[in-house]
Amino acid sequence: MINPYVIIAPVITEKSLRMAKEENSFTFYVAPSADKLEIKKAIEAGFGVNVQDIKTITVPGKVRRTGSKRRPAKQADRKKAIIVLPEGEKIELFDL
Repeated sequence: MINPYVIIAPVITEKSLRMAKEENSFTFYVAPSADKLEIKKAIEAGFGVNVQDIKTITVPGKVRRTGSKRRPAKQADRKKAIIVLPEGEKIELFDL
């Protein structure tokens, strides 16, 4: 069974859009507990494409100062997945 909560959101930045156009690589925020096999199944089922390669990156959360007394608080860690597709396939979300 494919977990629908593996893919959280696409990463829409200048760098990710350039990678999508030039390298056929698409970047998504994914669940921190997801492994590469779960991510591959979710992308293939959700977008109807074949995944060639997956790279995962854990981005540590930053420490920010919040509140009236400016206490430090740590943001949550995130996990990104860079999906590489074969030539000729693409994900329509990144056609801006």
